[in-house]
Amino acid sequence: MKVTTQSSAEVFEKILRSEPLFILDVRNEDAYADWKIEGPSVTSINIPYFDLLDGVEVALERLPNDEPILVVCAKEGSSQYVAKQLAEAGLDHVTYLEGGMKSWSEYLRPVKVGDLSSGGAIYQFVRVGKGCLSYMVVSGGQAAIVDTARMTDSYEAFAKEHGLTIKHTIDTHLHADHISGGRKLAGKVGATYWLPPKDATEAQFGYQPLEDGQEIQVGSATVKILPVYSPGHTMGSTSLVVDDKYLLSGDILFVKSIGRPDLAGVAGDWAIDLRKTLYETYEGLSSKLTLLPAHYADMTEMNEDGSVSANLGHLYSTNAGLLVSDEVDFHEMVTNNLPPQPNAYQDIRLTNMGKINPDEEEQREMEIGPNRCAVHG
Repeated sequence: MKVTTQSSAEVFEKILRSEPLFILDVRNEDAYADWKIEGPSVTSINIPYFDLLDGVEVALERLPNDEPILVVCAKEGSSQYVAKQLAEAGLDHVTYLEGGMKSWSEYLRPVKVGDLSSGGAIYQFVRVGKGCLSYMVVSGGQAAIVDTARMTDSYEAFAKEHGLTIKHTIDTHLHADHISGGRKLAGKVGATYWLPPKDATEAQFGYQPLEDGQEIQVGSATVKILPVYSPGHTMGSTSLVVDDKYLLSGDILFVKSIGRPDLAGVAGDWAIDLRKTLYETYEGLSSKLTLLPAHYADMTEMNEDGSVSANLGHLYSTNAGLLVSDEVDFHEMVTNNLPPQPNAYQDIRLTNMGKINPDEEEQREMEIGPNRCAVHG
């Protein structure tokens, strides 16, 4: 019996519309515990594939008879097999996730988050499977991409569809949770690749230094991108103020949390920098700025259209990481009882330095799992 697939895009749109979704995840228990598809309307259970090889009866006891079921595995093959067995057992409306969790991890969803004074716009690319956010600043037929994901084809396709020339790719810091596509994309399209020099002391490649107070121009109408040095997550972390309206905060500040300072093994030292960035540098910026972070933890941070943003001034009354008046308490919060570090984060950092060069499949495996760049998950 033939069963159909659902793409990552289709699954996410259903979750965004709060449509009920029942998921049977057939990966092993450790993989499921580490990372899975979640959402307010999602019900998910885990029965490993190897427990179903001799028959799906054990699954039938736990599955609904009257609602659609999505079967999920790592790369598609196992879920396709299980979905067929469930359909043959008499269950209707059984589908499986096209490309498995590999596809879920790599899906990028572009959404417009605002207009620019030049007549241009800024778009957020939501990587729903990892909670990563990247940006495209568009003006006068040109584009700058910030915190580019590894899957650069999505940006190229978007630029082609909208008649844009990619002039800049910018990393706000040396990433530890995902492999940057900024340098690769810049080389492919002839753009300038920008990176904070304090994060690039061991870089094995050339780059344009992203430094405090330096303006980056996009388009003939000129959209200003103003770097603001904001260490704490990394020594070189540099935020971007775009068009005097938007604050691209990288991994320093999120909607409901703040960045962690421990991914290079110097949490104690960087905690001081992190507090200064959040409690002095950011507080000195306009409270009217719209915060656009590089990550989100879950869908409770999303707006109705699937974008992630917040008013900077408002966060100083709602974000727990901005409400710790005592310096000792703040230091304790950002150095102790942190979530697990991102999977393969050390190798990801080495890759982003150009010190190792894993192939495409190795890069994909290194990135599997959540981002875990926040103090609170």
